[in-house]
Amino acid sequence: MRLHRLADIGPFFGLTSAGGGFPLLSGDALRHRIRLVGDRLGTDDRRVAASVAYQGIAGRLLSVALGAAVLTGEIPDLAPVQWDPAGTAPDDLRLPDPAPLPPSRIAPAVLHGLLVPLHDTTRALVPVSSQLLWGNAGSSLAGSLRVLHTWCMQQGRVADGERALALARGLFEDPLLRDTGTFTARGFVRRTCCLYYRVPSGGGTCGDCVLRHPPRAA
Repeated sequence: MRLHRLADIGPFFGLTSAGGGFPLLSGDALRHRIRLVGDRLGTDDRRVAASVAYQGIAGRLLSVALGAAVLTGEIPDLAPVQWDPAGTAPDDLRLPDPAPLPPSRIAPAVLHGLLVPLHDTTRALVPVSSQLLWGNAGSSLAGSLRVLHTWCMQQGRVADGERALALARGLFEDPLLRDTGTFTARGFVRRTCCLYYRVPSGGGTCGDCVLRHPPRAA
């Protein structure tokens, strides 16, 4: 597959053909990632760390799949992807010999095949809300779409931009994402909060947050 250009869109869309790493759904690797995210955010609230970690991984997988579908007409089978939980995009995901799948497989292969077990593993490690995690996935998809569509328009690839919109709309019809948020004049607005406002350094609310203002401490 011709995946080398995905990183041109942005680092979240790329991956490397190098080998090594952990299976994506490894509980030990995810536990390490959650701990690392908590350290970077300066929080000992494991729910915040787990939420942000899950959203980051979901964003990576959805960005790669959506970008590949638009740019190549295929998506890579991400089931065998190897992961460096301490790495950063695009080098954190490693897929030496990607096998192609049709774009129609994004929902079964990525949403149901990867994000569902990742959701389950995350919740087995940290007691975080299921609705929150799926809200994170919806937010990640909306963010990936925004970056990809903007890039397509800047490159004069209008048809590709429309294709990205159509693919994302189809994914938001999936029962897993259908109730995660709505598209308004100001963009996607989610129905749950990712808890980022609880970051001690003053994370504030995200641009698509359901909360207009962070809750005040009691």
